[in-house]
Amino acid sequence: MTNYDNKYQKRGVSASKSEVHDAIKKNDKGIFPGAFCKIVEDFLGNDPDFCNIMHADGAGTKSSLAYIYYKETGDKSVFRGIAQDSLIMNVDDVIAVGATSNMLFSNTIGRNKPLIPGEIVSEIIDGYEEILSMLNENGIGIKSCGGETADVGDLVKTLIVDSTLAVRMKRSDVINTDDIQKGDVIIGLASYGQAVYENSYNAGMGSNGLTSARHDVFTKIYADKYPESYAEHTDKEYVYCGKFNLTDDFGHGGLTVGKAVLSPTRTYAPVIKKILDVIVRKNIHGIIHNSGGGQVKCRSFGKKVHYIKDSLIEIPPLFKLIKNSTQNEYPEMYQVFNMGSRMEIIAPAAFADEIIAISEGYGIKAKVVGRVEDLPDKAVQNKVTITDPDGNKIEY
Repeated sequence: MTNYDNKYQKRGVSASKSEVHDAIKKNDKGIFPGAFCKIVEDFLGNDPDFCNIMHADGAGTKSSLAYIYYKETGDKSVFRGIAQDSLIMNVDDVIAVGATSNMLFSNTIGRNKPLIPGEIVSEIIDGYEEILSMLNENGIGIKSCGGETADVGDLVKTLIVDSTLAVRMKRSDVINTDDIQKGDVIIGLASYGQAVYENSYNAGMGSNGLTSARHDVFTKIYADKYPESYAEHTDKEYVYCGKFNLTDDFGHGGLTVGKAVLSPTRTYAPVIKKILDVIVRKNIHGIIHNSGGGQVKCRSFGKKVHYIKDSLIEIPPLFKLIKNSTQNEYPEMYQVFNMGSRMEIIAPAAFADEIIAISEGYGIKAKVVGRVEDLPDKAVQNKVTITDPDGNKIEY
């Protein structure tokens, strides 16, 4: 067990979620077993040419960090970002199978009412409406179907914000990672900077690794002031053991360190839609959303392939700050955080320049970060090799 795994367990979190994967490994994989999301028959329309997706995700423990930022500063607007986190973690998973329209969305807010007043609930609801409006303005067909706000103080210490997305799409439009093959290149899209459809600089955090980031980055003063923001059984050695205050200057984009870590999860939906409108879908062999699993996420997709990432997008300031705070090595960092690139498109090299140009047209840096090679027939699982900034090759 690495020091990183030990810290995660001490905080009550599973870094690998191996027990969850074991619990579902015998479940039906749907009609496209190789797709990024589970896809089933068209139960909504009973049309053999269509299929359905139901997806659920949320903002995770990022909402706990938003809570203490609000308590420290009075800035309730951070909860609009939490709504975006919750929705986009769903949207960007389903765009990875090529879904760009016919989306129905619902949300669930579970709150400890004495700590989470109505003004926060209003900010979350307004946040959902803002991001839904932006998506629709950029051609993503998504409709809100309302949601549920539950007062569950016996179960939730502060706040949990989750979403569910239902999609109907043509089977012929599905992007299936089984098509990934030797000779394909991996095009990474940056998670940081400011896209044309974003209102401010985004530090690139996304909604993964927040338990690690918030405790390793921020100072012990928050442990004493806000015991409701973490599990009481957590060893105090691992609670808010960093060196930064939430309001310290981050040094980039006019953000504080707290606002940098709370940067709303960037959506790539407008970019992916444009790419799929311009490039024939059969030429896109895979789309990988680097959420849980970070840069190693791709290992779960494709058949007998070796992903070689030897020219990754430069690590942005936020992840350098997190690495310096955690003192974790690159092998751990790449498994938990997107490290500056949260979306990958895998396609023949002939389409790389066009994909990069489309992404950069939206203000999102993109580049060829690696390639795909075959593994020997005797290989039982895919492999990922990452070259870190020091030139070391890390194998997963």
